[in-house]
Amino acid sequence: MGDDSEWMKLPIDQKCEHKLWKARLNGYEEALKLFQKIDDEKSPEWSKYLGLIKKFVTDSNAVAQLKGLEAALAYVENAHVAGKTTGEVASGVVNKVFNQPKARAKELGLDICLMYIEIEKGEAVQEELLKGLDNKNPKIIVACIETLRKALSEFGSKIISLKPIIKVLPKLFESREKAVRDEAKLLAVEIYRWIRDALRPPLQNINSVQLKELEEEWVKVSSVAPKQTRFLRSQQELKAKFEQQQAVGGDADGGGDDEEEAVPQVDAYELLEAVEILSKLPKDFYEKIEAKKWQERKEALEAVELLVKNPKLESGDYADLVKVLKKVVGKDTNVMLVALAAKCLAGLATGLRKKFGQYAGHVVPTILEKFKEKKPQVVQALQEAIDAIFLTTTLQNISEDVLAVMDNKNPTIKQQTSLFIARSFRHCTPSTLPKSLLKPFCAALLKHINDSAPEVRDAGFEALGTALKVAGEKAVNPFLADVDKLKLDRIKECAEKVELVYGKKTGGTAEKKEGKPITGKTPALSGAGGDKETKDAATKPGLLKKAPAVKSGGPPKKGKPAAAAGMGGAGAKGKKGPETKEIFESELSIEVCEEKAAAVLPASCIQQLDSGNWKERLACMEEFQKAVELMERNEMPCQALVRMLAKKPGWKETNFQVMQMKLHIVALIAQKGNFSKTSAQVVLDGLVDKVGDVKCGSNAKEAMTAIAEACQLPWTAEQVVAMAFSQKNPKNQSETLNWLSNAIKEFGFSGLNVKAFISNVKTALAATNPAVRTSAITLLGVMYLYMGPPLRMFFEDEKPALLSQIDAEFEKMQGQTAPTPTRGISRHSGGGGDDGEEEEQEDVGNDVVDLLPRTDIGDKITAELVSKIGDKNWKIRKEGLDEVTSIINDAKFIQPNIGELPAALKSRLNDSNKILVQQTLSILQQLATAMGPNIKQHVKNLGIPVITVLGDSKNNVRAAALATVNAWAEQTGMKEWLEGEDLAEELKKENPFLRQELLGWLAEKLPTLRSVPSDLLLCVPHLYSCLEDRNGDVRKKAQDALPFFMMHLGFEKMAKATSKLKPTSKDQVLAMLEKAKANMPAKPAPPAKASSRVVGGAAPAKFQPASALAEDSGSNTMESKPDPKKAKAGGTSSKAKGVQGKKVLSKPNLKEDDDKSGPIFIIVPNGKEQRMKDEKGLKVLKWNFTTPRDEYIEQLKTQMSSCVAKWLQDEMFHADFQHHNKALAVMIEHLESEKDGVISCLDLILKWLTLRFFDTNTSVLMKALEYLKLLFNLLSQEEYHLTENEASSFIPYLILKVGEPKDVIRKDVRAILNRMCLIYPASKMFTFIMEGTKSKNSKQRAECLEELGCLVESYGMNVCQPTPGKALKEMATHIGDRDNTVRNAALNTIVTVYNVHGDQVFKLIGNLSEKDMSMLEERIKRSAKRPSAAPVRQAEEKPQRTQNISANASMLRKGPAEDMSSKLKIMYRTYRIQNRNMGSHSETTHTVPREFQLDLDEIENDNGTVRCEMPALVQHKLDDIFEPVLIPEPKIRAVSPHFDDMHSNTASTINFVISQVASGDINTSIQALAQIDEVLRQEDKAEAMSGHIDQFLIATFMQLRLIYNTHMADEKLDKDEIVKLYSCIIGSMISLFQIESLAREASTGVLKDLMHGLITLMLDSRVEDVEDGEQVIRSVNLLVVKVLEKSDQTNILSALLVLLQDSLLATASSPKFSELVMKCLWRMVRLLPETINSINLDRILLDIHIFMKVFPKEKLKQCKSEFPIRTLKTLLHTLCKLKGPKILDHLTMIDNKNESELEAHLCRVMKHSMDQTGSKADKDTEKGASRTEEKASKAKVNDILAEIFKKIGSKENTKEGLAELYEYKKKYSDADIEPFLKNSSQFFQSYVERGLRLIETEREGKGRIAASTGISPQMEGTCVPASTHTVSSSIGNTNGEEVGPSVYLERLKILRQRCGLDNAKEDRPPLTSLLSKPALPTVASSTDMLHSKLSQLRESREQYQHLDLDSNQTHSSGIGTTLASPSSAAANIDDLKKRLERIKSSRK
Repeated sequence: MGDDSEWMKLPIDQKCEHKLWKARLNGYEEALKLFQKIDDEKSPEWSKYLGLIKKFVTDSNAVAQLKGLEAALAYVENAHVAGKTTGEVASGVVNKVFNQPKARAKELGLDICLMYIEIEKGEAVQEELLKGLDNKNPKIIVACIETLRKALSEFGSKIISLKPIIKVLPKLFESREKAVRDEAKLLAVEIYRWIRDALRPPLQNINSVQLKELEEEWVKVSSVAPKQTRFLRSQQELKAKFEQQQAVGGDADGGGDDEEEAVPQVDAYELLEAVEILSKLPKDFYEKIEAKKWQERKEALEAVELLVKNPKLESGDYADLVKVLKKVVGKDTNVMLVALAAKCLAGLATGLRKKFGQYAGHVVPTILEKFKEKKPQVVQALQEAIDAIFLTTTLQNISEDVLAVMDNKNPTIKQQTSLFIARSFRHCTPSTLPKSLLKPFCAALLKHINDSAPEVRDAGFEALGTALKVAGEKAVNPFLADVDKLKLDRIKECAEKVELVYGKKTGGTAEKKEGKPITGKTPALSGAGGDKETKDAATKPGLLKKAPAVKSGGPPKKGKPAAAAGMGGAGAKGKKGPETKEIFESELSIEVCEEKAAAVLPASCIQQLDSGNWKERLACMEEFQKAVELMERNEMPCQALVRMLAKKPGWKETNFQVMQMKLHIVALIAQKGNFSKTSAQVVLDGLVDKVGDVKCGSNAKEAMTAIAEACQLPWTAEQVVAMAFSQKNPKNQSETLNWLSNAIKEFGFSGLNVKAFISNVKTALAATNPAVRTSAITLLGVMYLYMGPPLRMFFEDEKPALLSQIDAEFEKMQGQTAPTPTRGISRHSGGGGDDGEEEEQEDVGNDVVDLLPRTDIGDKITAELVSKIGDKNWKIRKEGLDEVTSIINDAKFIQPNIGELPAALKSRLNDSNKILVQQTLSILQQLATAMGPNIKQHVKNLGIPVITVLGDSKNNVRAAALATVNAWAEQTGMKEWLEGEDLAEELKKENPFLRQELLGWLAEKLPTLRSVPSDLLLCVPHLYSCLEDRNGDVRKKAQDALPFFMMHLGFEKMAKATSKLKPTSKDQVLAMLEKAKANMPAKPAPPAKASSRVVGGAAPAKFQPASALAEDSGSNTMESKPDPKKAKAGGTSSKAKGVQGKKVLSKPNLKEDDDKSGPIFIIVPNGKEQRMKDEKGLKVLKWNFTTPRDEYIEQLKTQMSSCVAKWLQDEMFHADFQHHNKALAVMIEHLESEKDGVISCLDLILKWLTLRFFDTNTSVLMKALEYLKLLFNLLSQEEYHLTENEASSFIPYLILKVGEPKDVIRKDVRAILNRMCLIYPASKMFTFIMEGTKSKNSKQRAECLEELGCLVESYGMNVCQPTPGKALKEMATHIGDRDNTVRNAALNTIVTVYNVHGDQVFKLIGNLSEKDMSMLEERIKRSAKRPSAAPVRQAEEKPQRTQNISANASMLRKGPAEDMSSKLKIMYRTYRIQNRNMGSHSETTHTVPREFQLDLDEIENDNGTVRCEMPALVQHKLDDIFEPVLIPEPKIRAVSPHFDDMHSNTASTINFVISQVASGDINTSIQALAQIDEVLRQEDKAEAMSGHIDQFLIATFMQLRLIYNTHMADEKLDKDEIVKLYSCIIGSMISLFQIESLAREASTGVLKDLMHGLITLMLDSRVEDVEDGEQVIRSVNLLVVKVLEKSDQTNILSALLVLLQDSLLATASSPKFSELVMKCLWRMVRLLPETINSINLDRILLDIHIFMKVFPKEKLKQCKSEFPIRTLKTLLHTLCKLKGPKILDHLTMIDNKNESELEAHLCRVMKHSMDQTGSKADKDTEKGASRTEEKASKAKVNDILAEIFKKIGSKENTKEGLAELYEYKKKYSDADIEPFLKNSSQFFQSYVERGLRLIETEREGKGRIAASTGISPQMEGTCVPASTHTVSSSIGNTNGEEVGPSVYLERLKILRQRCGLDNAKEDRPPLTSLLSKPALPTVASSTDMLHSKLSQLRESREQYQHLDLDSNQTHSSGIGTTLASPSSAAANIDDLKKRLERIKSSRK
């Protein structure tokens, strides 16, 4: 035994392979122990045995083999790698174990097989077992059958696929071995347990004895559904559930939800083999079927009948066969043959199922027509045929044909059609029977139930009953509105009897056999898709009713039907509740009405209704109104009341007051009562009659709106419009249309009968009255919002002039979304669920297309034409095609009936002549547009053949085919294409062109779908073979399509499908799947539910978050249908994530444009992050090289392949530079439209651009730089921050280009570097540029040094990295460079640093050589500016370079590694840049998007995220503020400690404090404001704020907005807190606007937002209600005046103009708001004489120009108030007056002056004032007024002036003369004194001017102190006594005593006199003053209040609480929300400050 010991020492795995069986036996034993011991299933031990397990089971020694089997079993059970061994081990078991004599061996083999199934390897095992069935050894066959049976009984039919087993069963029954036959019998019984009768058809041909035996066994099978008892590893939770049930006591209530899990229903059809019958048709079939003798025809048909008995037929081209059968059915005179042909059709339909769908459309009309036959056997055959055909298609597809027959005169046809509809409905579910289908069917059926023939009526009732049962009452009731009670009951009775195929029996487990619905067999009548509907089932309708048990497919029965059943009840109460009641209100006689009215109205009221005296009638109406207001809804007899109102004089009422009341009452009744259409008809006529009435029109409209709300807009609108156009009054017509436009916006568009309006709108467009035409065009504009471009199709034939007006209106609406409906909603939402509404929304868009008048071209498609198209001679074929083209062109829109055309065109698609193929394709494209969505029914017979053309070898033919397919898909949606096996069949063809085109097309379409039919799975095997295709392009396309297939089918299904591949292929494909899984995009969310249709594809469809997949639950609706015209209008298709689709390049030749639609950048979720990870983990090369090597380029190419469009990538990586230019051009074009895509691929784009930097071609380089400039602009607008990865792989290469010899390029690169700082921190840029200074290229060194200087200048020393010292030392080394330019650059840079930092520079530089130092000192002496004391401006990174970058700082897109504080910085930074632009007026400043529109709201909602992420270094110092600081005696402290001790860097401190102002926490904000106020109020410190003004104001108005939106609404907040915060804000702002130098720093944008905030605050009624609120508003008044006076006049004027423009545009803003903005503008106009010289007129005129462009005069005149136009005119007049003709030189900034309304206006004004030299009759001047004394004739005026000038000329009276001239000019402000001055000397002229100015300042000074003046602007001459609202309460005097009213009267007189109003009539003082200036004390008190509030805050920190605010101070009240004058305040601010200090000290 010596050799024993040798193998004993070997390790286990080697023992197992030993040649001695004992050694092996020992090895197996130890291996078994080892396998049982290893706990970790992923242990590396397992891998050692991977190759050995097969040997374990196939050991040649029987004893060893047994042990080996045990060990193998343990291995399979425990090792995670065991799956890899499945194939070889299972095959070993089958061949080497099952033939062993030992039972134990067989048992173990069986266990191993089952264990493999348990670890998810079922398919491989099953494959091996099935192979085993072909073995010659019967033992092996028996064992394999037994294993299969065991597996089935334990794992169930879900895991063991039955189809292949059933296929081989018949063969097993034929075996010679009894053992095999017996085992087969047992297997058949087991299969029967799982699938029941579905097993019968496949076994019908076995030996009858065996069949009988089987039947006997089957009877014994228990009827309880079988359950899975053994579970896969992935089904552990099921297993647990199962075990738990077993424990509870077996199967007690084992029903429940497992049932669904357990039994997937098997469809017998699926298990059958398809039979090919076309080749088996008799050779002479087609001749015979046309034979004269009926016997011959019969023979031919019988041959077919025999063939179609096969239950499953192979798919093929059955078009010809169907055609002849159809001909027999339609034309044959012998009824027997008709029946026979019908049977053949039924057999075809049953055998082909969905594949027959393409022929359904041709056959259905013929069969329906044939129902005129009376013979029962014919009728029955036709019924069977049409029922079988129905199951192959969808109701939608055949609806047109069915509806066409419904109006047939023949009653039998009508009856049979109705019955067919009823049977069809039974197969429907609520989701496959949408409203759009129900509507036409119900309408047609309603005619049938009123038919004279009883059988037609009965059939109609049955059909409606079925519809009611299927869709539920909620859906059907609206269509049954006019059905009387009896008939309605009859319908309901029918509904109860109906049994649906999709069972609606209540509850019961019968339903639950459903199993999980197979997702794909979508709603579209999955009737056939999964019914166990063999031929006989179709014949005996009895069977149909049992069918539900064996359905698959269709939506899940669990929720839907129950819900639908419930809807019946709920629906009645819900949406349609009140209506259904009302609709039946019958007309009451006048007597009954009087009775009912008398019961609820006072008697006097009824008597006076027709009184002759209007006052009595008015009194009566008032009583009537009161009575109505008090009535309860249910008690109100609406009809009686409105009939009373309509009683004589009714609507002919002559007195307008009575009429107004009457109309108002109608509205009240409609709102408050249950108002029915009957009542509406009583009043509508009267309302329409009054709608054009000047006085009563608005009341009439109000009443119409109320009625629309009660009776639904669609009905009301139709009535109203019809009535308006039946009368002649144009005013009524135009006003009715206006009302309708408005109503549509308020109610939404759903349900409107567009057709009815269109005809009236056409009438209106042709009207002679322009108002009617305008109204009609406006209405069209509104309709366009909802319907989009299809609306225009109705008006194609209007006159060109009119059409252009309509187009202009549509243009205006382009890009706007329809408003959400605000009315008419409440009624809708009552009912159950929003299913209905979802539907309605969908309808709108599609209906539009349905409404188009379509021509039927069926009769033009003659047999002759069809034969032409099929002629042998190509020229004749071409003629035929040309004819078809012209037929379609003439018809424009056609009906789907196109006769024999489809077959004819189909045969042309494979014409040998390619030109004809292309022509056919263009016809098909035309056809799609002409037929619209109805083209769906031709997808299978015409669409799929087009796909075959994609395989053509010619590029242009393929392109044409693709365009055609896209045109079709646009109309049909994708569902039709993906259903069935057609696409899979196409992919199967090994044509590389076809494969790559088709896959490319799918890759483009799939991402846009929300769900797809399950048939997509059929394409997967072919997709896999494409992944390994010989052709590289096919492989590439297949890889591109992979993620999108996975997106719909899921990784699991895709992975499972690989099991059929060869092992090598499988591994490759799985690897690709894993890769695709990472790039798998998310499914697009359903379109947001809002009535806004996407218009013309112009705006991307709005998407909601995916959670809104509401309607998707039951019906997997295929299409996301976001907008009907995808990328057609150059618009934006809704790709996943709403990426805008790319504009279709308009290149005529198709070769070039090889499918370039779709986005160029595909968004791959987390793609960028993944790439970064790969680079970090060194999985890919780091982007770092001196010159790019091939592997870098390859790597970039592969990374791009998943996210860049294929064609673009080809251009990008082409060898020829011109292609690179092309690629860049495309990228530039798509930059705006695909922002998201660009950002998601940014790293790759930048890397690709770095490759271009290494190209030698200048044109590419220039183009690349151009793209970069645009790109960085976009990124900074989007607030994007570059990631480190992007920066490091791009910036170094960009810096290389700074050293280019060409100036242009260097300049561009520098510009790009500047822009980079906006999206990448300057300090980080610094390091990269510093690296650039080390280059060998001297130009590069010089440029880099200059750039460093610019950085320091812009951002201060903080940018210097790693420290300023090191950086400067580095720069200083270049002073000694050998190149002169570098030396200069280094010196300049250091001088720049010196300018910022002062003498410290020398310390930082350290030691320099003497020569260098002297050069430096010399340079500093020569060119340095003195550094400012504290370089405040630079401290924060804020680029101060002027570039016109629109700072649309949307905080939506953040770079990954950026915290909030840096976001704030960036916000301000972009802001600053913008302001610089404002300052330098670069280009048109106002195109700049308004700065903070997005993020403010976000910040508010965040409630202070900003605050949470503040830099830590400051945070800890804040605590001191909150602790009371004990100071022994009060001092006026220097600026708060914050500003001093924090760190030397003042600016960053200020930034920090400012950022706290916008905090969501009130206290934080107050503290920050107090600190800033303190700084502002100390003159020496206030300078520190310079450069931070915008930033501070932004923070402030953010805070204002936050208070307005959040704090004020917050119940929990103490309102005092808010007042405190307001006071602080206003206080610190007033302090700021006292300091003129600071106030002038505020930029236009900021001022606009600030004014917006302040005016909003003034109008905030909530503030007034708060205690002290009045005071706050008064202070705001004061502040606004300050802002107007102190800020930069150009900026504030500009801001106000833009604000006015915005407020007039915004529908939401209140008129009051615009009014206040205008008051501010008037205020500015009054300041103009003083400020005109400091104003940049060019910019103001540009703003006015833009304003006039947005609001042309016509539009302004339409405004409700005339103020805007008056304001504008006043402003322009004042400017003209002040500037004279020179004003026309200031139009420099306006692009095309000639078109500008402004220039024309200015010229008119100038001309006017020239003509009017001295006169005062000009109406347009500022204060021109038509008062008598002003009508002084010219002569008189001239005399007066001559007199005055005489005085001025004389020595004694000079002063008096000047005073008079001043008075005269004041009184007649537009008096022209030019002529008198013109002839005098220059000296005299200036003397007069100076004298006048002196008098003015004197008087103004006195005036200010003496009185508060109010102005009343009167423009346009009409002297409206401008309401001056005087201060009507005591305004406290300084000393607190009361002032008597006489003082005020005196003041009032002065005011009136100043404004040129006579003081004769002392009427009550007018009410509202436009701009009242409160007297001085008031100002004092409000400022006091603010300052004391602020000081209070400060003191609270110093422990001086308990201040008594009111002790020394009188409040003034009653100054209304108007602007207060600051003139007095300005003079006395210092005085106030002193008083403030006094007050403080007195309190202490």
